[in-house]
Amino acid sequence: MFEPEGRKVCVPIGTTVLQAAREGGVDIRSECGGKGLCGKCKVIIKSSEALSELTDVEKKLLCRTEVDFGYRLACQARILGNVTVVIPTESILFFRKIQVTGMERSVALNPAVTKIHVVLAEPTLSDVRPDYERLLDALSDAVKVNDLEMDYEILKRLPDIIRGSRFDVTVAIWHDRKIISVEPGDTSNRMFGLAVDIGTSKIVAHLVDLTTGEVIDVGSVENPQITYGEDIITRISFATAKPENLKILQECVVGALNKILDEMLKRKKIDPHEIYEVVAVGNTAMHHFFLGIQPKYTALSPFTPVLKRQLNVKARELNLNMNSCGIITTLPIIAGFVGADAVADALATGICESDEISLLVDIGTNTEVLLGNSMDMLSCSCASGPAFEGAHIKYGMRAVAGAIERIHMTSDFDIEYETIGESKPRGLCGSGVVDAVAEMFKYGIIDWTGKFNTKLEIPRLRRSNGEIEFIVAWGCETATGKDIVITQRDIREIQLAKAAIYTGCSILMRRKGISETEIGRVLVAGAFGNYLNPDSAKILGLLPDVPTEKIKFLGNTAVTGAKMALISKETRKKADEISRKVRYLELAADPTFKEEFLKATFIPNKDLNRFPSIRSIIEEGL
Repeated sequence: MFEPEGRKVCVPIGTTVLQAAREGGVDIRSECGGKGLCGKCKVIIKSSEALSELTDVEKKLLCRTEVDFGYRLACQARILGNVTVVIPTESILFFRKIQVTGMERSVALNPAVTKIHVVLAEPTLSDVRPDYERLLDALSDAVKVNDLEMDYEILKRLPDIIRGSRFDVTVAIWHDRKIISVEPGDTSNRMFGLAVDIGTSKIVAHLVDLTTGEVIDVGSVENPQITYGEDIITRISFATAKPENLKILQECVVGALNKILDEMLKRKKIDPHEIYEVVAVGNTAMHHFFLGIQPKYTALSPFTPVLKRQLNVKARELNLNMNSCGIITTLPIIAGFVGADAVADALATGICESDEISLLVDIGTNTEVLLGNSMDMLSCSCASGPAFEGAHIKYGMRAVAGAIERIHMTSDFDIEYETIGESKPRGLCGSGVVDAVAEMFKYGIIDWTGKFNTKLEIPRLRRSNGEIEFIVAWGCETATGKDIVITQRDIREIQLAKAAIYTGCSILMRRKGISETEIGRVLVAGAFGNYLNPDSAKILGLLPDVPTEKIKFLGNTAVTGAKMALISKETRKKADEISRKVRYLELAADPTFKEEFLKATFIPNKDLNRFPSIRSIIEEGL
């Protein structure tokens, strides 16, 4: 398995990692062509016992720290068994298409952090007030604040700070109650924060100027936890196996976030000390991992998280590379599998403040669904799995260059496709697989159970090694020289994933007594959803059958919701209200769950009365 692309490759024992990568169409830097001269083909290995011993070349080109961390040279390491190979950023040639922006509502600028410039009266024999009280008095005269608490680390340095600046200082205050920085001179125009979405597969951050509320830079990276499991449950199992494993997962997230932060700060010439607050969101498991909180019981019935409320932690406690006395704020969660990212989605879209009935679907490895309006909102979580990320699909891959992301079939069964980066195809990302399955259904290549029509005789439909498969791209067209195909097993994986999501939507609709005609808008959030063809989604039965114009793709609303909370104290109050008021439904406890899920595995659904428009869409395609 190659990560972060999620590509699985089968090769003979003794094959080098670099050869296996080439076989699978995975691009790794290798300036010397695999001769062991450049040392550029560095990869990280999770289980070293599945590879040959370190070679003399590796001992020469890799430092001890790299070796201890699991680095190997892809051209030297030979595969002896099943192994997961992680391609670090410095070795990868193509970068993933990560959704870093999304819908955002305007809010009044009122961040939790404020800065006040004051000039203190110097002590005299007739004025011997202590330094701390002298500072508080000056602040009270300037902005009428009282009883401010000061971080202990600042208090220890306070005498030197104020005297070194000749009693001319700027004070950073958090939430009008805590001094988190005292700085020489007037720095009131230098105040920055970070909004973060910690996703299961990727981490996205917005660097924000807190004096204006504007995003001045964005950054993203694959979540390095993926080496410990593609899905949440696998990572939770790892975290609970040994006490030290939870710390490993936490350090993965913090390390990745520090990497993003360092790169942005260098680009913008900002000192880490000038980052005063971070507002982070993520699903409940990612929320717990980031904070170093054991998530074990979120995966065990009755799926209880450790906390639900908003939490504020000192930056130095999480080792984030920012002002050590700054604050890391995590927004509240809703339930065990509906986290702070769903709260951020609600903030960004305003669905909990609208009279209009909205259905919000944040598609990911774990899909959150919210249905309702300002009167009442119901939520659930769907275990949609990693199929939409390209995992468990024979030629599936993540949304990186060369991934087929759009597919259209003509009446003579020919295929037109688009790839990310307009490069030669190397595999299929989630949106491409959804298009492929929907198009095959439209043209009768598969039936409503998802089975291939074996009576159909067309060149693209063939039997290989006893399995029927459909050829999306011929080998002469691809970067690997191999045909890219959709198998029966691939179709089944997509059916299960889409059935999980639709089941969540349908059960919420039934619980609230709402039909498709009463839904004013269907909002699709998340990176995958942003590239999804709405007609393909409806044909497949992934989303309810509503008019296409009602379906809106929002992008990454988790990070934009976090950004809104970063610049607005009022938005944080709304986040708390959302967390308290949104009701959570555990799907597995619903008596109709199994029946609904089974119906939803059909294309579009066994109950065709729920999809009256699909027939017309099929006829248009013909």
